[in-house]
Amino acid sequence: MTETNGFTHVVVDLDGTLVHTDMLVENLFLFLRTYPWRFFHLFVWLLKGRPYFKGRLADAILPPVNRLPYNEALIAWLGRRRQSGDRLVLATASDHRIAQLVADHLRIFDDVIGTHGAINLSSSRKREALVERYGAGNFEYVGNAHPDLKVWSAASRIHVANPERGVLAAAKKLGEVDQVFDNRPPYLKTAIRGLRVHQWAKNLLVFVPAIAAHRISDIETLWQGMVAFIAFSLCASSVYLLNDLLDLQDDRGHRSKRFRPLAAGTFPILHGVLAIPVLLVLSVAVATAFLSWPFLVVMAVYYVLTLAYSLRLKRIVMLDVVVLAMLYTVRVIAGTAAMTLPPTFWILAFCVFIFLSLAFVKRYTELREARLEGRQQKAAGRGYLPSDYELLAALGGSAGYMSVLILALYINEVGRSGLYQHPEWMWATCPLLLFWLSRVWLLAHRGEMHDDPIVFALRDRVSRWVGVLFFVAFSVASLG
Repeated sequence: MTETNGFTHVVVDLDGTLVHTDMLVENLFLFLRTYPWRFFHLFVWLLKGRPYFKGRLADAILPPVNRLPYNEALIAWLGRRRQSGDRLVLATASDHRIAQLVADHLRIFDDVIGTHGAINLSSSRKREALVERYGAGNFEYVGNAHPDLKVWSAASRIHVANPERGVLAAAKKLGEVDQVFDNRPPYLKTAIRGLRVHQWAKNLLVFVPAIAAHRISDIETLWQGMVAFIAFSLCASSVYLLNDLLDLQDDRGHRSKRFRPLAAGTFPILHGVLAIPVLLVLSVAVATAFLSWPFLVVMAVYYVLTLAYSLRLKRIVMLDVVVLAMLYTVRVIAGTAAMTLPPTFWILAFCVFIFLSLAFVKRYTELREARLEGRQQKAAGRGYLPSDYELLAALGGSAGYMSVLILALYINEVGRSGLYQHPEWMWATCPLLLFWLSRVWLLAHRGEMHDDPIVFALRDRVSRWVGVLFFVAFSVASLG
C-alpha cells in the first residue's frame, strides 16, 4: 500500500459506483419533467460538447441527493477506511456541483473533483487529474465502468463495485483486484420488473369488444386481439419506463414505489433509456405488420396521453383521475380498432365510470397514508391535500355505483335484443359488481389496498372468484 503523510487516498467514482444510477441521465429527465418546453435547448447544448451540456443542465436544475440509491455496502467500507485515518476523495465525470451536493450529504469525503468548465473528468482525464494531485501509484480507486480502466492503471490498488460486463476481467489484467462490491439482484428479474410485465394483464381489456360482440371464438378476431395485446403491451412498457424516469424523485419518496427497479437503481438507468425507443419501435412494427392504421392511431393517442399525464396532467387536481380512467378506456377502444368492431355506447360508458372509481381508489390510498403520517402538505407530484381523502372516497364510490347502474341498463336493453338466449342470468352480475366495488373501497378505507387497484384485483383471491362468476353468468346467458 502506497501512503502519503501516513494516510492513503481512497478515490471513489460516483455514477454506478457510489450510487446505483447515472447522475447525468437523472438530471436530464428531471430537467425534461420540470421544463418540458425547453426540450430543444438540449440539442443546442449538446452540440457544444459534453462538459458544456452537463454544466447547462446543472445551471437549470440540480437533483435532490438525499434519496439517491446509494451503495450502502461501499459506504460502510469507506466509513471504516476513514476511521482508520485514510482520506476519501469523490472523483466523477458528473458536474462538480452535483458531486459536491453528494459529498455534503454523506459527509465522509475530504476532497471532491468533478467535471468543470471545458474538462469532462472521465477516463484518461480523470487519471491525469488524480496523478497531478496525488501522484501515480499514490491513490486507490473504486470504479465500475470501462473508462475506469484508465484510472486503475495509475492506482495503487483496484477496487470494483457492480462492474459492467467485461470490466472485472479487464481490471484483473491490470493487477490484483482487492475489494469487489457486487450486490446487484439477478438482471433478468429486475428487467422484467422494470418493464412491469405483470401490468400487461391490463391490456387484456383489448378483448372486451370481442367478448361483448360474441366474437371471442372467431379465429381471425382472436388472432387480431392477440396481436393487439402484444403491440399494446410493448408500447405500455416503453411508456412505463419513460414515466419511471420522469418520476424518479417522487417514487423514491413513496412507501412502495421506491422499490421500482429504476428508482432503486437495481435496473441500470441507461438500459432503461435504451429500452424506451426499442420497445416503441417493436410495438409499431408489430401493429403495422398485422393490424390496421386506426389501431396505430389509438396507440399513439395512448402514448401521447400517458406522456402528457407524466409531465403535467397528474399534478392537476381531478383531471389526473379522469385521464387515468381514459387511459384504461383507450385500451378497450384499441381492441375495437384492432378487431374492426364498432365501439358501443354501453361499453365505453361502463369503462369510463368503473375506471374512474378505481382511479379515485388509487389517489385515496395515497392520501390516506399521508394523513395517517400527519403530513399536511400536498402529496409529492400531486395536487391533493391529505384532508381531501374523504371527498375522493365519496366521488369514487359514486362513480363505481354509476358503473353498476350502466351495467343494469345495458342488461335491460340487450334482454330485448335477442343477443342473449337467457338474459335473466346476467342480472347476477349487478350484485357481484356491487359487492366487489364495495369491498375494494372498504379495503382501501382500512389501508389494505395495493397502490394499483387493477394489480390488487389480479392478485386477490376474492376478486378472481368474482371474475369467474361474472364469466359464468354471461356464458350461461349466451347458451342456446
